[in-house]
Amino acid sequence: MGGPGCESVDNFKTILEQEGIYHLLSGELKVPLSSCKQKTVCLLFSANWSRPCKAFIPQLMQTYNALKDVDYELEIIFISFDRDENGFKEHMKSMPWLVVPFDVNLQKKLGNLYKVNQIPSFIPLNIDTKLLAKDSVGLIKDYGPDAFPFTKKRQEELKAFDEAKRQEGKLEHLFTNGIDSKGEKICSSELVGKTIGLYFGANWCPPCRDFTTQLIEAYNDIAKNKDQEFEVVYVSTDRDVKEFELGLTKMPWVAIPFNDKTRQDLCRIFEVKWIPTLIILGPNGKTITTNGRKLVSLYGAKGFPFTESKILGVESSLMKEGDELAREVMDRKHEHILKLDMAKRYICDFCKKRGSFWAFSCNVCGYDLHPTCIEETH
Repeated sequence: MGGPGCESVDNFKTILEQEGIYHLLSGELKVPLSSCKQKTVCLLFSANWSRPCKAFIPQLMQTYNALKDVDYELEIIFISFDRDENGFKEHMKSMPWLVVPFDVNLQKKLGNLYKVNQIPSFIPLNIDTKLLAKDSVGLIKDYGPDAFPFTKKRQEELKAFDEAKRQEGKLEHLFTNGIDSKGEKICSSELVGKTIGLYFGANWCPPCRDFTTQLIEAYNDIAKNKDQEFEVVYVSTDRDVKEFELGLTKMPWVAIPFNDKTRQDLCRIFEVKWIPTLIILGPNGKTITTNGRKLVSLYGAKGFPFTESKILGVESSLMKEGDELAREVMDRKHEHILKLDMAKRYICDFCKKRGSFWAFSCNVCGYDLHPTCIEETH
């Protein structure tokens, strides 16, 4: 993203004037091009038909208003990539910044000049393109007003801040307050010294709902041992507050409030790319593993506190347990041979209780039995 060389506001003004445009729009008002002098000017290429654009505009508005509130001399100029004037007018309705009048030929000319290959595109002027962040849109999505002035140097500074938070191991620097399922406030200081699971998920996501059930089971089992201190902090990626609240009613742990920006910050700091994700932090706040989902699914409460040495110990114990079991059996309750299998999760077809680790399974019809439910035929 970015233009050829260092494009100035004066150059941009000249291009508009060559096309017979001497004013920008601010609602119904006409604003002279000279009003942008002495300001940091950024070009926004966007269109009403584009979902990514419509999702980005509210985020950009928050950034723009926040920077205006602290007296930054910032001006954004919207250049429409809409296909017709109706789409253009609909898109610009809520925009608080300046707008270039609708002109299909001009949008093509400016798009080519500034090498706009995708929208939304956000291009600051008067900065050498070599110094600009590669993706100003992504930078604003991630950091909001902190992204200003949208340069590589600023992006590197912000990433360094994130890395420091991730490495220093201070829970209170990651979030300040959470809430429980009843809406009661929980301070992060109350969780210091515990093993923490940062659970990134959403109620609309079927794999998350399945994993939530597994995590609740492990969480409750861990809680039975008074010497083990474990807390889960739910970081929701739900689409709205109703989804968030519905999911939270089923959870016995702490959550970051839906309207708290910390949710987005934690996703960025821990580079969460998909859900469900469970990141385990040790009592010292340092990351133990980013693969907590797999460990909980495989080992449940047995894996706590999910350190490498603990998992190695669990696996060694399971192998020893398996060595003491027959490789295959005939059970009087079933017609086929049952073979010993290592299963993550299953329901025993005899006692109907959940099982994990070792099972005797039928390769013909999928019948599963706990080792303790076997009644061998003689």
